[in-house]
Amino acid sequence: MTGFPAVGGPAPDFELSNQHGEPIRLSDLRGTAVALVFYPFAFSAICTGELNELSRGLPSFTDRGVRLLAISVDHKYTLRAYADAQNYGFDLLADFWPHGAVAGRYGVFDESKGFAKRSTFFIDARGSVVSRMDAALEEARPLAEYLTSLELKAEGK
Repeated sequence: MTGFPAVGGPAPDFELSNQHGEPIRLSDLRGTAVALVFYPFAFSAICTGELNELSRGLPSFTDRGVRLLAISVDHKYTLRAYADAQNYGFDLLADFWPHGAVAGRYGVFDESKGFAKRSTFFIDARGSVVSRMDAALEEARPLAEYLTSLELKAEGK
């Protein structure tokens, strides 16, 4: 595991499959801001509550030109069932194999427990990390914090 990417520095590139098996490469999204949401596991209570709140708030992201990507260590087939069950309209990315490799590159993989910690990275259209938000395992990241970060991004801060 490496440390967190520095705010102002480049976001580590990656390619992961989404819940439909389609490859998503971060560098292919240059020109679009990205909210990269790491979460521990699909179908867990806190993660589902968080992602449901993000799903309800998705227009706040899309209206500002921000692509929402959620990453867990679950397999793409699990993520497909989860996205279908919850009716998510954003990509869920499988950091399944090598297990947690992308979370590790972002400094948020808990090697002793085998899952990604609750961390979000806001990445600008140039591919630089603008800010990071973290929460404890047992705490959800509130949508209000996302919206505050999106407002700051819109203001150029």
